[in-house]
Amino acid sequence: MFLKHQPPIPAISMVIAAGVLLAVATGSHADEAEGRQHTVLSGKHVAFLVGEGFHDGETFMPMAYLVNRGATVSVIGVEPAVVTAYNSEMTAVVDKSVGDVDVADFDALVIPGGQSPDWLRQHDEVITFARAFFEADKPIASICHGPQVLITAGVLEGRTVTCFADVADEVTEAGAHYVDEPMVRDGNLITSRIPDDIPQFSAAIAAALTE
Repeated sequence: MFLKHQPPIPAISMVIAAGVLLAVATGSHADEAEGRQHTVLSGKHVAFLVGEGFHDGETFMPMAYLVNRGATVSVIGVEPAVVTAYNSEMTAVVDKSVGDVDVADFDALVIPGGQSPDWLRQHDEVITFARAFFEADKPIASICHGPQVLITAGVLEGRTVTCFADVADEVTEAGAHYVDEPMVRDGNLITSRIPDDIPQFSAAIAAALTE
């Protein structure tokens, strides 16, 4: 189940939509009742690297998970714009270009899947940013087709990762060890396969941010 919006929606509506999607995904409100999760990531700033054709659930669900725990989220991309999901009519507002931000501005980078990663990796400035983030040894989390950006950045050699099955051969050719598991963490790299893995994926990002 996904929410659908006909016109472009502002950033605040995007976060509200994300919260609804998270409720659908988890069905759990026990932690919310205790109120403990709302501040555990306070002070953490997470960048979501998003482009045209992003996957709505793989973007908004982890986003809501982190925001609900106190993190600040920024959506970055090739340039400020409104982009549309490939699997629904939901839209996301890209706040800033990767050229207008710095790795030092963020504590983690999330690369959702869909058609967006293949489009993003065609832009040199995106690849330069992703590589710099990786080299800074900060958490990078990518799901589904998300590792395509990291493949092009040339940072997967010797790493153990997972991804959408159709990307497995490309990951292997990039020198990584592919495993078919819901979530894999190798150092600062967190990867998952499909939307069903989002709960493990989101929890792993939060855990990395609290270390």
